[in-house]
Amino acid sequence: MSLAVQFSEYGATDVLRVVDVPPPTAGPGQVRLAVRAAGVNPIDWKILHGHLSQVMPLDLPGGLGSDVAGVVDQVGEGVTTFSVGDEVLGASITPSYARSALADPAVLVARPPSVPWEVAGALAGAGITAWEALNKLEVAEGETLLVHAAAGGVGTFAVQLAVARGARVIGTASEGNHERLRSLGAEPVTYGKGLVERVRAVSPRGVDAVLDASGRGEIPDSIELAGGPARVLSLVAFDAAGSGIRIHRTEPGAGGRRALGEILALIEAGRLRVPIQRAYPLGEVAAALEVSRSGHLSGKLVLLPG
Repeated sequence: MSLAVQFSEYGATDVLRVVDVPPPTAGPGQVRLAVRAAGVNPIDWKILHGHLSQVMPLDLPGGLGSDVAGVVDQVGEGVTTFSVGDEVLGASITPSYARSALADPAVLVARPPSVPWEVAGALAGAGITAWEALNKLEVAEGETLLVHAAAGGVGTFAVQLAVARGARVIGTASEGNHERLRSLGAEPVTYGKGLVERVRAVSPRGVDAVLDASGRGEIPDSIELAGGPARVLSLVAFDAAGSGIRIHRTEPGAGGRRALGEILALIEAGRLRVPIQRAYPLGEVAAALEVSRSGHLSGKLVLLPG
């Protein structure tokens, strides 16, 4: 038997249970991982609370988590890219808030020994999303990118990936996170009323592109600063689709491997940092999700199921 986090009804964290379950079996084209770390993302508590039940219905009891890092302990028929004993990271097929999870080798990469397990387990969701968003915005060297919620999970990756591409980055965040954004290479501004004036104070001509990871109503200001909606992309402002901006949805597949490869290369070169706010044992999953839901984070949250 193995341990996994499950819930039999949608609700708050008090519906979560850590239960004994049979470990899954790797089918054709799959590998099974002994999970060493699983990243905690906002989508996890949204699923738990039922906010996404209309678009992502679950067969209950269900589990949570997709960011994963672990050791391959079973290989399905037809898999040639990984072997038992390989240390990998990426996204899982079955919930990663567990000691055992299945994954598609197409969205896994090898874990470099220099990358700690808790960092490896926190890369896939936010890292791939940021990488894909910058590609869709076609952020290039010499351009100016505005990132809303720049100190958040996706924002932290987006800032550093854009800086690595040679872009200038302006990031919105509360004043308490300004110094942190400077350390990542961004020029911080406070969000809220008067945003256009504050951005123009540091970039009088406006910006070339905007990545919105906030959803606090910045879309009209973003369109004004970017000179139109064509290069404004939001991860969360679904109600603003009619304004002409782009709404991003992560597209798992080969692009994820390329994204993770670039992120790992930057980490190993010392050009990208992934701060970990806290790592929790599996039994403290409720506390981890409550902190995630609070939205006031200084780094990634990770579960360590092993």
